[in-house]
Amino acid sequence: MASKRECESLVTASKPSLNERQIVELAESIFHLTVSQVKPLPSYDDQNFYIQAHCDNPKEFAEYVMKVTNGENSKDEELIEAQTRVMMFLDSKGLPTPTPVLTNTGKLMSLEAIENGPVAQKHMVRLLTYLSGTPAAKIAMTPGILFNIGRMAAVIDDTLSKEFNHPSKKSFDRGDFIWNLSNTPFLREYVHAVKEEVLRDIIEGVIKDYETSVAPKLKNFHKCINHGDLNDHNILLEKTTSLGHDDYKVSGILDFGDMSEGYYIFEVAITIMYMMIESSDPLPVGGHVLAGFESLLPLTTDERDTLFTLVTCRFAQSLVMARYNILLCPENEEYLLTTAKTGWKHLMNLISLGKEAVEKIWFKTA
Repeated sequence: MASKRECESLVTASKPSLNERQIVELAESIFHLTVSQVKPLPSYDDQNFYIQAHCDNPKEFAEYVMKVTNGENSKDEELIEAQTRVMMFLDSKGLPTPTPVLTNTGKLMSLEAIENGPVAQKHMVRLLTYLSGTPAAKIAMTPGILFNIGRMAAVIDDTLSKEFNHPSKKSFDRGDFIWNLSNTPFLREYVHAVKEEVLRDIIEGVIKDYETSVAPKLKNFHKCINHGDLNDHNILLEKTTSLGHDDYKVSGILDFGDMSEGYYIFEVAITIMYMMIESSDPLPVGGHVLAGFESLLPLTTDERDTLFTLVTCRFAQSLVMARYNILLCPENEEYLLTTAKTGWKHLMNLISLGKEAVEKIWFKTA
């Protein structure tokens, strides 16, 4: 059996590298689209493309996103189906998620052998509806926006926990999945990629804190299926006007590739961490996101007590895995270092202030 590090290496190394011509060919052959425009979109270990296609009326066009999954994850068709079924289910409940466009044979996806250099590799190809909106990363965060994002995180977890019962649901028990917060100790297998000793020591401190203050309590926490990646590029916002004031609502939730079994508190911590990244005033962010989440799903005292540590754990995961994946795919360095631009500073600031001081700020707001 491959080690956790080997599995992550396989995922990164099997990232597809299709060009726009190949995307047009796939769109035409699998989905019978007449493509008028293609452009690449950012992605961690898959490939995403924006597609504009002609409709029956030549003056009209339709918009889609083609998602080409990395070769390693493409082997798990049941997991990809589960992710796709979740999008369909949430859409049916009125939540703003992409939905799949069926292939010309009526399927949700198509496994395609695609040339990648001298070899052909199989990649799962899906065509999803395109959602309009502005990525949260491009909008200055306000308390109201952060509250709405926190509440949307709760709505997703609550809806899936209570109502999603598709047989593929069992695929979200992903065991050694490195991005699940319960697997924070696995970072020890990757931290060699961080060359600075002082930063490695910080990561080890975060791991030990998780092992002593979080892991023993997990059995008492509310379980759920986590989206697991509510970062500011996976949340779309749309301007609204309320009582004469401009505001923003969540108009899209993207990228369900990191879904796994977890806990409500995991979703809160992940969302807080990512909302802090681009904020000009990061410390108060946690309180506003938490307030939004708890407006629907109040947390227990024990769950709240682990929030600080779990936010630092997500920083550690993102920062360490970015360094590790750059070793494997240096050409993707700019995207992989998105979090690192401010992440190390935020993590060190949290640790410097300490749990009690940060909680005082967060819990006063929430």
